[in-house]
Parts: sequence; structure tokens; C-alpha cells
Amino acid sequence: MTHEYGFVGSTPHIRHGSNSGQPLTRREGVLKVTGAARYAADCYPEGMLYAVIAESTIARGLVTSLSLGAAKAHAGVVEVMTPENRPPLAADPNVRPNPFMMRLDVLQNNVVRFARQPVAVVIGETFEAATEGAMLLAPRYQAELPRIDLDNAESFVPKVIRVASPPEQGTGDIEAGLAAGATHVDVRYETPDQYHNPMEPHAVVAVWEGDRLSIDMPTQNPAFTRSQLAYMFGLPAENISIRSPLVGGGFGGKGMLTGPTVLGILAARLVNRPVKLVLRRDQMYGPVGHRAATRQRLRLSMDGDGRLTALSHDTLTATSSFDEFIEPAGDASHVLYASPAVSVTHRAVRQDQGTPIFMRAPGEAPGSAALESAIDELAWSRRIDPLDFRLRNYSEVEPLHHMPFSSKELRECYAQGAERFGWSKRPLEPRQMRDDRGFLVGWGMGTATFPAITFQAAARAVLQSDGTGIIEIGSADMGQGSLTALAQIGADSLGLDVEQIEFRAGTSDLPDGGIEGASAHTATAGSAISSAGADAIAKLAALATVDQNSPLFGAGNTGLIARGGRLFRRDDESRSESYAEILARAGTSAVEGNGKCGPNPAAQSYSMHSHGAVFAEVKVDPDLGQIRVTRLVGAFAAGRVINPRMVRSQYYGGMIWGLSFALQEEAVIDRRTGLVVNADLAEYRIPVNADVPSLEAIIVEEHDPHVNALGTKGVGEIGITGTVGAIANAIWHATGVRVRRFPIRIEDIMFPPGTEA
Repeated sequence: MTHEYGFVGSTPHIRHGSNSGQPLTRREGVLKVTGAARYAADCYPEGMLYAVIAESTIARGLVTSLSLGAAKAHAGVVEVMTPENRPPLAADPNVRPNPFMMRLDVLQNNVVRFARQPVAVVIGETFEAATEGAMLLAPRYQAELPRIDLDNAESFVPKVIRVASPPEQGTGDIEAGLAAGATHVDVRYETPDQYHNPMEPHAVVAVWEGDRLSIDMPTQNPAFTRSQLAYMFGLPAENISIRSPLVGGGFGGKGMLTGPTVLGILAARLVNRPVKLVLRRDQMYGPVGHRAATRQRLRLSMDGDGRLTALSHDTLTATSSFDEFIEPAGDASHVLYASPAVSVTHRAVRQDQGTPIFMRAPGEAPGSAALESAIDELAWSRRIDPLDFRLRNYSEVEPLHHMPFSSKELRECYAQGAERFGWSKRPLEPRQMRDDRGFLVGWGMGTATFPAITFQAAARAVLQSDGTGIIEIGSADMGQGSLTALAQIGADSLGLDVEQIEFRAGTSDLPDGGIEGASAHTATAGSAISSAGADAIAKLAALATVDQNSPLFGAGNTGLIARGGRLFRRDDESRSESYAEILARAGTSAVEGNGKCGPNPAAQSYSMHSHGAVFAEVKVDPDLGQIRVTRLVGAFAAGRVINPRMVRSQYYGGMIWGLSFALQEEAVIDRRTGLVVNADLAEYRIPVNADVPSLEAIIVEEHDPHVNALGTKGVGEIGITGTVGAIANAIWHATGVRVRRFPIRIEDIMFPPGTEA
């Protein structure tokens, strides 16, 4: 709770205080464990009706009829919204005005473009009535065979990937580099369609009062969602109020406006009553995004000393038939390994599925799964230890653009992770270790990386006459603990203890806190908050240093320290004054500071990434092929740590997701209908506690003077990027079988390619 301010003109230079770095528990934790936390679907405005989507059971064709009479005659059904009576929108949902808005399906016609596309919305007095009415609609279709496979489809080169990156990038002569190598691998890896499964599904409670709209909904950016809705409905942004204080998981899926949200709002306008629309779990598998399948070809060559001469990473993925979002899997190969020749390309095919969208570690998750496996394959071809091989090819500068890293403690991640795991005891050959039950034991590793990004955001800080503070920012907490970490930053920025501040967030009328995604939220919102607090303290200091009755009079050139609700002269700490005293003598009840944050200009000069290393132990039953991950140890360097408890929690979550990616997670699609047939949490497998017996995350110290004002990097997604490859490599080490598709199945171990079942 200490800040030092040395004034140069009006800009304070900040040394961060003692709230940051503390492993505080979640501010909202008690509310969550006692069931008192309120989410969007917990809101019940007076007179509220329930809306239920009737979704298509085909993936391509036309809706030819709906049994409207049967649905409307059902007891409790109030109205059925179809393309014929849907209220108008100000914007065309088939037009994408910017990279962060998708083309939407909101009953604009009877064309079906993907399975589980909304074809009508039934509004009822009860949820049960609306659900039964939707079943009674019994849509009839003119169906066409859906286009689902990556095979037998014409591919195209997309315009951009990851919003603004080119689809093809490279350096050096890739073909010459491949030819120059003494040892080569040319392998293909495949990853499946995957779907977001947050605990809280998409939901909206909408209330119209004339041309004013009030919404409760989960969103990863309330202010941006408000601007998207203002565009769609032709309203001034100030006429829309969004409340989203707590989000029950987002993972990228709640970062952009989706069709079901708009449909819930349209339903409320149609009936002129409040309406709640909550997606069922199976309805999450269609209209609200997913991670698209990939097929990745890795070609790598190395010289006689085990150093790369070329790295080529080609990705084929899928997007929808009507929009474009490309999974940027090749981006994983931009930064990790030194090679004189690097080539990264992306191509896509159009499928009759909902448009893919950002999903935790977009690009890097599937891309690193393939890259880290291929790196191990190349190392084994010359019998080089996997860690030694990675160290031989350690990139001192970013390989693609030859920029220095803003900071990089990956060597230390390797060292600490390997030491804790016991890597030095690993035999080089596979199938050399067994446990006391006779199970095969394997050890593998993978390198983790994710970009360190800063978005645009704003915040407000207020110092009050009673010596307490208020921090205001329009961001939500989607489970990662941002309410706690940002409050710690806010308290430090005001020189107060965290218990002395009121933290206000989660509504669209507050300063825009930026998108809560891309592992950028703490850096983005935290930088804006820190700037706002510094502005408030600077204004308070200005009141004191020009007041002849203050012991701080004339200290402007010397500088002040803000600590414990007081300002101290830096050159003589016996001369101090409380915030309350300064404000009282100035005759004001409060001072307000405002802060902003934007993309870091230093990103033009430095490559900015979090790094890590994950080590995995697996055990495989040699008779049944069953695989168990028995140990995961990850060591990560991500700049300054605000709250180590929350950071470890994020690392754990990422590593568990990596386990899910490696062994369990896959959407199984019926090729005849385009429907995901395992659209529930019973058959769309994700890990439970029994799947993760031992998990450890090491926080590696790292100081980054360039990445942002706080020196923080993202931690929410990096854990996935090393874990998938580590587990795949451990399975090979246990069994001697290299599996090149995910998730890795029992049959892949028992009957590898080239054998007969």
C-alpha cells in the first residue's frame, strides 16, 4: 500500500506497493460458495416471460414449415417469434462491420446454415410451457447433405487470421533449409472440433422501457457489447444498460455478440415484457462458437549438431459457410525455436457449421500440440534428450521478425521444472520404466508460450474525505479472480490497504475496462486502474503542496510517498498528512482520477510473450491401453505477479485443459445431419478430480520493463500450450507409439497405424 511519486511536470513515477504480490483469497469467494452470487439467469424482473429457442436438426437447407397453430395453442405459450414477425433490426446481421463482430443468425430468413441454428423462438409464461411449445413446432425442412469434413473440400487462403495477422508468414528460404538438414521429419497432426463448456451457459434477461434497454447477461466486455447492441438496434449507446458483474466462465465464447443474445432482446421487444432466454447445454453446440478442427503438417530439419535448419508449419482448418474465423495454429511456430528458415501458412475450408470463435489459447493450443510433438520426434531421430534439444534451439530473439524479447526466463522455467520433476532420471529410450503394477511409465515435456497483449481500457479512481477509495471499471470477473487482483492494483495505486477501497465493476455505464480475453485483462485493466489511481494521488498532492498550511507545502519538486492513507515528503517522512486532512482543508469531499491504457508502442520493438515448460508423467496399462496422467509439473514466467494464489489457479486451469485436450475433449459430429451427437457433459468428456491426481505450478520470477506499466503478462492460457505436447510425448515414451491425432484414444495405443485390430 505504498506508492512513491517523483513529479516530473504532472506525471508521477510509481513504485508499486504491498497489496500486490499477496496471495489474497477471492473477494467474491464467500458469495460463490454460499450460493449468494448472482448471475444473469438469477434475475427475475416483474412480469418476466421465458423464451426458448427452437433449433434446426439439419445443417444445410431450408425451413419449409412450422406448426405454429399447435405451438400457440399450448397452455402458457404467449407468442412464437419467426422470420415473419421478428421485430426489425437497424443493422443487417449478415454484414460484419468489424473484426470483433460476427455474422449472426437471428431469424432473418428461412435458410439453415448449420445444425442447431435458431429457427424460431417460443415465449411462454413458464420455462416448461415455452419448452413444450418449441417441441410442438415440429419444423419441416428441405435438406441438403451438409459439408462437414476437411477432406474433399476446396480450400482457400483467408484474408487474415487472429483478427489482423497475415495468413502466411516466413523468413529465410524454407526449401533450401529443409534440403540442408541432415535429419528430417515430415508429419501430420490432427485436432478435433472442440466446444466451450463454461459452467454458466449463454443467457440474457432483457427489459425494454420505450427506447431504453436494460440487460443482464454474461459478457467478457460490457462496454463493447453495449456498442455492438447499439449498432444492431440503432440506439444511442447510453440508452442501453448491461449488468454483468460475475460470469460463470467465458474462455473466449462470451467475448463477442451472439445470435441467441439478440434473439432474447428481440423477443422482449415483440411481447413488450421482460424476457429471459437461457441456452440449454446442447444448444451451446452450434450458434455460440467453437474451436475448429485442424490438420497440421510439420516439416522440420536439423544439422549434424542437432540445430534446426528449417521449420515449416502448414495448417488446414475450417470456418463456416457464411463467415470467416480462422484458428491460427501456426502462430505457435513464430517464436519458440531458433531456425534460419521459418514458414507458417494457413488455409481453410467452408463447412456447414456455426462460425468458430476464440477459445482458450486460440491458435497456440492446437498449434503447440502439433509443434511440441514434432519437436520430440525430430529429437528422437538423433537420440537427443528432448530438453537438451530444446535448449540447443533456444531462440534468443524472436525468429520470425528477429526482434528481441521484452523479457524471457524460459531457460529458468526449463531448469526449475526439470529439477522439480526429476527429469535427469529419464531414460532416453521408450518403454524402459514400469511401476509396481506393471504399468508402462513415460515422461514427456512441452514448451509453453502465449503472447503478452495489452488492449485499450479506461478506469476511474476516487479518494474520499473519510480516507477510503473507490475504483470503477466496466469489466467483469469470469472466474479467474480479476475482481481480487484488480482491487489489489487499485489499492496500491491509491496508497491504501485493499480493505479500504470499494471496487465497482461489471456494468456498462462504468469506464470501458477492455476485453477480458487473450490473457490480457490484468495487464489492460490493471494498467488503466494504476493510471487512474496515480492521477487521483497527483491531484491530491497538488492540493497539499500549494497549501501553505500543509506540512507538504512546496514539496512538488521533492516528491511524495503515498502510504497508509497519508502523503509523506520523500526527503523528510516526519512531515506528512492524511488524505482526509488534505481534502478537509481544501473544502472538497473527494478527488477523482482518470486513467487509460492502450496497446503498448513498445510492441513494435519487442516480442512480448509469457513462457513456460510443462513436464508430464503418464502410466499406461499395457494390456488395456488405458492412459492415466499421474503427474504434471509446470514452471511459468509471466512478468510481475499480482496475486500468486490466483496465478497458480490459472496455471492449474490451463494445465487441466491441456490434459482434456490431449486425452478427452472432442466433438463427435454426425456426418449426415451435422449435429454434434455428444452435446452434453456426460459424453463430451472433460476432466474431473480423479483425472488429475498430482498438479504443481511453479512461478518463475521475471522482470519485464517493456511489456506494460505494471510489468505483468497473461497467465490464463499459457498452461494449455505446453501440457498437450508434454502428455503426448510422455505417452510415446511409455509405449513407443507415436499418436498424431487428438484426443489420444485407447485404440491408438493398442492398434497403432500399420497394425491390424
